[in-house]
Amino acid sequence: MASFVLIPGAMHGRWTWDRVVPLLEAAGHAAVAPDLPGMGTNTAIPVEQVTLADWGDFVAGLVRQAHDRAGAPVVLVGHSRGGLVIGEAAERVPELLAGLAYVTALLVPPGQSLADVTGHRPDPAAAPLDGAQLAALARAQFYSGCTPEDADWAIANLHREPMQIMTTPATVTWERWGRVPRAFVECSDDRTLTLDKQREMQAAAPCDPVLTLAADHSPFLCAPQALADALLAIAARFAPR
Repeated sequence: MASFVLIPGAMHGRWTWDRVVPLLEAAGHAAVAPDLPGMGTNTAIPVEQVTLADWGDFVAGLVRQAHDRAGAPVVLVGHSRGGLVIGEAAERVPELLAGLAYVTALLVPPGQSLADVTGHRPDPAAAPLDGAQLAALARAQFYSGCTPEDADWAIANLHREPMQIMTTPATVTWERWGRVPRAFVECSDDRTLTLDKQREMQAAAPCDPVLTLAADHSPFLCAPQALADALLAIAARFAPR
C-alpha cells in the first residue's frame, strides 16, 4: 500500500484533489490532501506573513504523520507551485519518502526561486486584477480543457497567493532533496507551464518515470482518472523491489 500526500498549486487548495483522492483510496492506498498555511481553511498563519519555510515545515510534518501511520515511505505529490513546496519538504525528510511526483509542477533547483525558473517576477506597482479579469485569465490558463461548470467551480474557490514566495530561493540541496527519486507527469495542453517549459525543467533535474497526459494545467479536473492512474504507476515504480 502506498501513502500519498498531495500538495496543491498557486491559489489552489485541498479541493484540487477532491476527484483524485477517492480513486487512490479505491485502489487500496492512503491519501492526504491539505490546505497549506495561509491558504483556504488553514488560517494558522495569515497569508501576508506565510513563508516558504512555513510551508516546508508543514508538509514535512504531514509526511512524518503519514509515514508513522503507514509504516512505509511516502509518495509526495505537488501540482504547479506545489513542486517548490514538495522540494522543501523533501529537503527536510528525504529518508521518509519513496519519491516525489511533480504534476506539471515547478522543479526548482538549489538556490533558485520560482521567479528564476519561470522568468516572471511580481511587479509591486502593478494594479491587482479585478474578479472578472482573474476569472478570465484563470479560465484560459488553468482550465482550458475543463468543462465550463468545472472551471466556474474552481475559479470560485481560488485563494489569494502569498506573492513573497515567488522570489524566495529554494533551500533544497542535491545531497538531500536531490537523492529522492523524482517522477514527472507532463500535461501536453498546459498553457501555464508549456510542454517545452516542463521539459526544460526536467533537463535541469531529471525525472524517471516521465508520464504524459493529454490534459491542461488542471488534470485533477479534466482528467482525474488518468492522473490517478499515473500516480499509481509512479508509486509502483517507487516501491522497493
